[in-house]
Amino acid sequence: MTALARRPEDVPLVFAERFNSGDARAVAEVYESGAVFVPEEGPAVTGEELHAANARFLSLGLPITVRPRHVHAAGDTALLIVDWTISGTGPDGEAVRIEGTATDVARRGSDGFWRYIVDSPFGTR
Repeated sequence: MTALARRPEDVPLVFAERFNSGDARAVAEVYESGAVFVPEEGPAVTGEELHAANARFLSLGLPITVRPRHVHAAGDTALLIVDWTISGTGPDGEAVRIEGTATDVARRGSDGFWRYIVDSPFGTR
């Protein structure tokens, strides 16, 4: 497993690698404690609800592809705009295609690694 991101532009790539491994714990490490996840519908969630939201995507058993569009860093905080797609055949045999443009915020921790503090996968809706 790749280490966490040392540069803000690498956060989406590290997330994708860990997501594609299917390891929920590895995905959770890409988030700072107290991070916020904004689902497509409903209020933002944190903690166990954040991890459950990611688990729903992971349960599809399909890879995610990420394409960072913009990364703007100011000191230890960065805004990331990332196009992403999850596609393939789902567990029920049906075609699945979920896509969006995320509006995310990452922060460099005291250990030098960048992690999400806000993950809004449908951030442009």
